Order: sequence, then structure tokens, then C-alpha cells
Amino acid sequence: MAGLVVIGSFNVDHVWSLPRLPRPGETLAGHYHTGPGGKGFNQATAGARAGASTVFICSLGADAGGQLARALAAADGIDLRDAASDEPTGTAGIHVDAEGRNSIVIGPGANAGLSVAHVHAHSDAIAHAAVVLAQLETPADAVLAGFDLAREAGATTVLNPAPADADVPPELLALTDVLTPNESEFCAQLARQCGETLDPDAVAALDGATLHALCRRLLPGGTVVVTLGGQGCFVSHPADARRGDAEAAFRVPAAPARVVDTTGAGDAFSGALAAAMATDPDAAFGRHVRFAGRYAALACERAGAASAMPRRDEFDR
Repeated sequence: MAGLVVIGSFNVDHVWSLPRLPRPGETLAGHYHTGPGGKGFNQATAGARAGASTVFICSLGADAGGQLARALAAADGIDLRDAASDEPTGTAGIHVDAEGRNSIVIGPGANAGLSVAHVHAHSDAIAHAAVVLAQLETPADAVLAGFDLAREAGATTVLNPAPADADVPPELLALTDVLTPNESEFCAQLARQCGETLDPDAVAALDGATLHALCRRLLPGGTVVVTLGGQGCFVSHPADARRGDAEAAFRVPAAPARVVDTTGAGDAFSGALAAAMATDPDAAFGRHVRFAGRYAALACERAGAASAMPRRDEFDR
């Protein structure tokens, strides 16, 4: 049985560490390294290392990148369900500045081949999951199929609506129990779904009542957790008539961190949040959020994406 199923992408990350991010038309010298990434694999790695039994449904090429993903998944005990593709494994080009900020370009490659049929082929894993987590570096119809199966099985669905330019179908939002956008993703989806224009830089400064009202417009029936970088996160719950709970909203401050690289920080948060929900379903949601925030803070103290995800014993220390 899987506590957590992640549907998503794997990329080979090509990373340049630079004094600052390059301006248009500018060439800078920097330090280069490569490693594993992709929002799906980052989140699956975080989930597994945070303590959840994890299945990862993905599409990989038959190249060195695909071999790397299979080997790393095996090392972390992740049950990898791969739709073998004739396309090369996905890639990402990442620039990281001296303050740990990044800019990223992805090449989907095999990730674009993740299909509804492949997700349905692994419905057994979803049927036994407590939580199903997805992002949108793979086709939305495959994620929608997974969330349909999750809803039928009674699993909790968590959607990280990333990247920010992803087109999230309204029917996918309707199947989402928990939404975990950062400021840019939150504003992008507000614009698409609600016609509301908001500057990402202004989100953290909004008063709680205003931000809560925007979250309720975006996902009326589900919980929204807006991650705010160094400002922590904001949680917005809907009313639950079954439990007699009124609407609720609260902020959680960021855990302290000696930031080296923020690449994958949001993935660390989403993966750890999903793992906490899967492994300790009776705990208060705020406890899950605080765990995820501390986990993401520790991940930011290391360079890399999937490779930076802390193991549970490291986190506990």
C-alpha cells in the first residue's frame, strides 16, 4: 500500500551558479553542475525522505537521464511507475544567484508523454493511497485522470499549480482538496480562474481577511496554502458543514534558514506536506504545515533540487 502517490515530471537539471542572474543579452561566467530534478521527482523524493511510502507515476526516456531517475528512485525506496518514452528525458536549465534566487527554463521531453492511459494502468496504487500529489510539468489530462481516481478512492488530492504559466482546467481545481501555490502561481491562477489581477510582490503584504477572501474565490471548496518564501505561508480553510467548522485562516512564519539555493523549495514544502498528511492523518493541519515549512527551510541550506531534500533522520536532528 502507498501512503503517497505523486504524478509528475523528472528532469535532468543543468545548473549555473552565478554572482547574480543575467540580464537580457548579457553573458556571465559561473560554476556549472548537473543533477536530478523535475517538480514531480523533487516532490516524490521529499515525500519518501520525509517518511511516506511513495509511488511515483512518470514518463522517462531510455537515455542516461532515465537511468539516473530509476537508480535514484530505487535508492530512496520510491516505487517508480514509468511510461517508457521514445523522447529524451526532460531537462531544465537553472541559474542560481549568490542569494539563492533562481530562474528556470524547462524542456519537457518525455514528460509530455505522460498519458491518461498510463495513469489508469496504475490505478491500483492510487486506490490504496492516502494522498495523491501532482503538479503541471506533465499534461493536465493525465493529472485530471489521477485526481478522478483519487476522488473515487477517497484519497486527499494536493495540487501544486506550477509552473506559473500552467493552464489549470477548472474541472481539475474542482477535484483538488489542497492547493499549494507560491505568490506567482497564486496570482496567475487568480487571473485565469477569477479575472482578478494582483501583483505577486504584493501578496505577502495583504491583510489576512483580503488574502483569505481571494483564496475562497480561487478554491471555494478546498484548502489553499500560499507559500511566501521568507515570509512563511498563509493557510485558508473553507467551512466544513459536516464537522461544523467555520472558515478559518492563519499565517505560519518561515523557519530560519542559512539559504544557499531556493531551487526546489516549493517542491520540498509540497512533498513534505503531503507526506505528513499521509503518515499522520489525524494531526491538525497547522502541524503538517509547520513540518513542511521546516523541511523546506532545511532543503534551502543545500545546493540542488531532488538531491537537497533532507532525509528524515537529518531533519529530526
